[in-house]
Parts: sequence; structure tokens; C-alpha cells
Amino acid sequence: MISFTLFAQQDDVMSEAYRKIWNVDVQAKIDRNIEQYRKADTTIALGDIRPGTEVLVEQISHTFLFGGNIFLFGHFDTPAKNKKYEDTYGALFNAATVPFYWKTLEPVQGKPRYEAGSPFEYRRPATDPVVAFCESKNINMNGHAIIYGMRRWGHPEWMPEDRKAMEKCFEAHIKELAIRYQGSIQRWDVVNEPTDQANRGIMPDDYTYKSFLWAKKYFPDVVSLNINDSDMHWEMNLYRRYLEIVRNLIDRGINIDQVDLQMHIFNPDESRKIAAGADILTPGKIYERLNCMSDAGRPIHVSEVTVSAPDETATGRAIQAEIARNLYRLWFSYPSVMGITWWNVVDGGAAPGEPSFSGIYDKALNPKQVYQTLDNLINREWKTTLTVKAGKDGSIKFRGFKGKYRISWKDRKKIYDKEFILN
Repeated sequence: MISFTLFAQQDDVMSEAYRKIWNVDVQAKIDRNIEQYRKADTTIALGDIRPGTEVLVEQISHTFLFGGNIFLFGHFDTPAKNKKYEDTYGALFNAATVPFYWKTLEPVQGKPRYEAGSPFEYRRPATDPVVAFCESKNINMNGHAIIYGMRRWGHPEWMPEDRKAMEKCFEAHIKELAIRYQGSIQRWDVVNEPTDQANRGIMPDDYTYKSFLWAKKYFPDVVSLNINDSDMHWEMNLYRRYLEIVRNLIDRGINIDQVDLQMHIFNPDESRKIAAGADILTPGKIYERLNCMSDAGRPIHVSEVTVSAPDETATGRAIQAEIARNLYRLWFSYPSVMGITWWNVVDGGAAPGEPSFSGIYDKALNPKQVYQTLDNLINREWKTTLTVKAGKDGSIKFRGFKGKYRISWKDRKKIYDKEFILN
């Protein structure tokens, strides 16, 4: 079992009130669920192998998706910084959210910014180089987002104001992305944040439903078509509204493959309040929201995670790391959650109005304490490496975290190795 801190200690940055909220019973439940839902037993037949031969078992990758948005790809002022940013995908993250915000993807109608050398847009790199990079490192990709109803982030300025004219633009845009990227991008947020559409500007009638119809028409079946909305701060009436939207679409024949939930601690003062034991993002509230959206019967992606540090001090960074650790542990333990994506990877790399201290790196690309915390969880606590002995029947048995494995052994002076997937 994973060890955890039960009560505040003399040098603990979290209050006793916080420790009581994330108490021994909560932590034990998380540990039990991780053991139950994230691991599996397996028996591997190795053939003609001497009983008692030692076999090294090494997990290569996770089935669970640990991601980050890759919005600052190529944005840094030195090759070394760009390389360090890129290395995060593979070393820490096995997934990336690629920006396809239409407003900046096609600021001039008919001249999309797909290719290298396209005009620069902050936090919106040209998409082809990002996709090629992720493919080269076997990074699972999420295209975010095809249709976004908020004018500020979604529509190009040239978008017509007529609802029916907009429909034709929407379908053509979806078709173009489907043809260009085929199945190279594994997941797409077809519609982003539809729940509060009444306050976000003119859109085609029933656009969420129609956008999914067009996506199903043009994208290959291997691609996951998803919906993204909500925040774990939301009151439950809004969560139930989001659930109603999703279930209504499913009842009308829409094949929603994945439901995305967000969690943004944008205000640094909120992190300070959480550390002091405020009734914010408690385990009970998070479980209530996850349980609600699980009624859609679809896997859940915690798609946008922001945990601001209260400040740039060592204490502030430690608070950020501790909040992230407990949240990641809870989400990882929840059976229908299939992935978690950190939103802004570098301090100062957020959108206007979002916090400056929410990265896992500081502005100089130095890893912060939260990076070390996530690395310890993803690459150590939640990754299986062990040595087992072959049985009399020439097989090995073990229980490990779900993912891709390599096993190797030496028998009769010959070295063998084998790869397999544990599901």
C-alpha cells in the first residue's frame, strides 16, 4: 500500500483541518480502489524454461492516460528549453491535448494554420508539427476543441451571424479536420462547454447534436468523439444539467465515447484556503460529481486540471504539490476515470486572466515540487517493476498496474525477452 501523511506535522504546510478532511479513511479507500481498479492479475506462459528461473518484469507504459496540454510547443527562446518542454511528453506524460481552437486555427478564412511556418499565435502552435511530434513519441492525442460556443475562444472573426450559414461552415470544418488527420489523433473534443450556451452568443440550432452527427459521418470509427464541460467547483444542479445534455444526446443516437470534466483552481488564494481546511474540493464533493457523471455510462476524462500555487515561495509550491497529489490519487482510484490532463505545464503559460503559478515548471523550465510529486506517482508508485521466478509449468504469475510490459530472462546461457499488454 502507498504510504500517506495522516496528521499535520511540525514542518507540514497543510493544516490539521486539511489532514482531517483527507483523513486515514479517505486515504485507505483510495488505496483500496487503486489496487482493485488499476491493477490486474496475469499468468504468462514462457514455454521451455527451467523452473525457478528469475524473470525481470518491467512496465513500459500505462493504459491510463496522464497528459498535459501542449500549447507552448516551440514557444521558448532557446532550443534547450524547447527540448526540455518536449521531453515532458514521454518522460512524464503519455498523452497531450493539442489546440485546435478554430478562432486561431483559421483566422483568415481558407488559410488554416496547419503547417510549420504558419503565422505565430501565442499558445496555439501550428498543428501539423505538434501532431508529427506526438506521433514520433507515441503520445496519445486529444484534439481540443472542434466546436466551441464561446466567441472569445471559439469562432473566427469571419464567422457569419446567420445560424443556417454557420451550419455549413461547421460541417465543412469538421469534415476538413477529419480528412486531414484521419485516425492520427485518437480523441477529439467535438463540442466544448455547451452547458451555458445561452450566455455565449449565436450558434446554429441544436448545434451540439448536429456537430456530433457530422463528426460521426466524417471521422473514422477508431477515433473517440467526446464532449468537454463542467468544473468540479460547479453546484450539483449544473452537473445534473450537463449530465442531462449528455444523456439526451446518447438517447438520440449520438455515440459519445468519453465525457470530460474539468477542475480549475485559478485563484491562488483558493489554494491557500484549501490548505487551511476550507470546505472546497473535498473528497466527498469530488465523489458526488464523479458519481453523477458516471450515470452517463461513459469513461470520464479529467480533462483540464489547474492547481495554482498560492505564491512562488517554497511553502506555496509545497501546497500546490500536496493538493495535486491528493486529487490525482483520488481521480486515479475512481473506476470510470480513464485519464487526467494537467492544463498549463509552465508558469506564465496560461491564457489571459488565468494564474501564473499553475505550472509544473517555473518560467525558466525548472521542475517544481509538483513535477516531482507527479513523477513519483506516475513513474514510481503506479508503475510495476519486479522479479518473479518461473513455476514448474513454465509460467510466471504476478499482479501489476495495467499497461504495456517487457519481461526478460536468461536461461541456458541465452537471453530472452517478450512484450505484452496487461489489461
